Amino acid sequence: MELNNTLLGSLGIEITELQKGKVIATMPVDDRTRQPFGLLHGGASVALAETVASVGAFELVDKENEVVVGLEINANHIRAKKAGLVTAVGTVLHQGKTTMVWDIKITDEDEKLVCVSRCTIAVIKRRK
Repeated sequence: MELNNTLLGSLGIEITELQKGKVIATMPVDDRTRQPFGLLHGGASVALAETVASVGAFELVDKENEVVVGLEINANHIRAKKAGLVTAVGTVLHQGKTTMVWDIKITDEDEKLVCVSRCTIAVIKRRK
């Protein structure tokens, strides 16, 4: 998967584990992902969460005939983070024919919860 010229590459997101129904990814907390007050930007956490859900959902569809897109996402930012690395673990809660719902938990190096998110993914027919 080409990440260099995408948002993933820009934010330093790395997919570290990819299974059917589960994805793990990391993202640094650095100048690319902090807001002006020096804390992890909530939007960066949401981008990480939607990335995990989208990558995971794509593993569960017919790649030749279907693609996936984010339909809705919400996030609760639990704990501030100034530096280091965060890890997102996404698991599928619902896998339907046209939608999926993913649960994503983002933690720090001490496994303290930083953000919890739920993302709904739409499964659409690939245009040929």
